[in-house]
Amino acid sequence: MKLHELKPQEGAKKERKRVGRGIAAGQGKTAGRGTKGQGARSGGGTRLYHQGGNLPFFRRLPFIRGTGFTPINRVEYNEVNLYQLTQFPAGSEITPETLAQARLLRDERNPVVILGEGELKTALKVRVHRVSKGARAKIEAAGGSVELLES
Repeated sequence: MKLHELKPQEGAKKERKRVGRGIAAGQGKTAGRGTKGQGARSGGGTRLYHQGGNLPFFRRLPFIRGTGFTPINRVEYNEVNLYQLTQFPAGSEITPETLAQARLLRDERNPVVILGEGELKTALKVRVHRVSKGARAKIEAAGGSVELLES
């Protein structure tokens, strides 16, 4: 097979319908627009969501302001799990600054919480804003210490 022998699959290409070209063409005279009325005029037709005098569907629905209630004072934390702390050498101090340098934080402006997923073998000195109970137990079991910062 050569490049010039390539053809589209049967039925893949369709000739466009040329309307308003006489009655023999099948779409002459009114060109498929029916007779008279708003839809037959040039530039005519209704706007989106028009329902002919009925109350539009989106106005019949109850008033919804968004995707639910959003508390305005919610604190978003940078979540760091224990398995992510295994890259630090034994005895090192874990602070929000060192976690930011290790690129473990999404947003450096938010406080940091340590969560207990994973195991910790080395003793680390952890100084963050919040620590879960399970994470605190695992850090102290490995010989490390936990100190909480003021948010």
